[in-house]
Amino acid sequence: MASAKTSCTEDNLLCSICLDVFRNPVSTRCGHNFCRTCITKFWDKKQNYNCPICNHLFQTRPDLQLKAVKSCLVCLISFCQTHLEPHQRVAGLKKHRLVEPTDRLEDRMCKKHNQLLELFCMNDQVCVCQICTETDHRFHHAVPLKEEYEVKMAKLGKMEAEVQPMVQERQKNIQEIKDTVKRSKVDADREIADGLQVITALMRCIEKCQDDLNQMVKERLKSTEKQAEDLIKELEQEIEDLTNRSSEVKQLSHTKDHLHFLQGYKSLKNSPPTRDWTTVEVCPPSYVGTLRRSLDQLEETLNIEMKKLRDAELKRVQQYEVDMTLDPDTAHPV
Repeated sequence: MASAKTSCTEDNLLCSICLDVFRNPVSTRCGHNFCRTCITKFWDKKQNYNCPICNHLFQTRPDLQLKAVKSCLVCLISFCQTHLEPHQRVAGLKKHRLVEPTDRLEDRMCKKHNQLLELFCMNDQVCVCQICTETDHRFHHAVPLKEEYEVKMAKLGKMEAEVQPMVQERQKNIQEIKDTVKRSKVDADREIADGLQVITALMRCIEKCQDDLNQMVKERLKSTEKQAEDLIKELEQEIEDLTNRSSEVKQLSHTKDHLHFLQGYKSLKNSPPTRDWTTVEVCPPSYVGTLRRSLDQLEETLNIEMKKLRDAELKRVQQYEVDMTLDPDTAHPV
């Protein structure tokens, strides 16, 4: 970014097009300064490219000076080499503090004392200026930003190292659950097939037994699948939370700017809560005895029907015996 400024007066901080403080200031070859957006829109509406201040006419659309070489912590503006010259020449401007060019200069200044934020208060975990340590934070322990940056960066590396094994462990848990469900499906299919082989050999009256067996097995399988699905969703959510945290940690770990790093570290979310998965497992349903219980039910049903048949047969026999005691001319078998 480049800035145009030849003095510290208020007028020299204002863009002549928008009449506001320069935003991303640039300068033309004739030496006048504008917001980059303002001069760009101004020329977009023109057929000829002239300076809005001196009306100097350019043959072609001119290139704007963009490269900043220094940032002033007093003016809160970054300067290209041309417009840095007053700070190197004028006595009052020489006292200004110049640093390597950087964006968002206003964020580096203490809002209360208008001084550079160059210390970190360990008690309140905030960035402070020198005056802060003599007033509001007088009895607090403050260290240079770089010192706390290195401490937090070390902790950040440890966080990142802890997250990856947790993600891998949960991915392994998901695969184990999927394998369990797969085996459960095989067992269920086999159980249904065995039952079907036996039941289909019976008469039509036992078709209900076949349906009951299938329903019982499928309900148990469905319960296992539902349990597995819920656990997988929970694991996937933990993976997503951990992956997001890993991304935040990685992004913050690449921050070389001490202030931005410490501000970002403060806002870093706490590690997402996770379940201890070492004791969690999906128990496949047991189908042992399922067919036997179905056959027992069938046997009970058949016994009932057989009793009805025997009772009916007995009744018919008794009736027959009664009829046989009657006059042969009137007797008739049932």
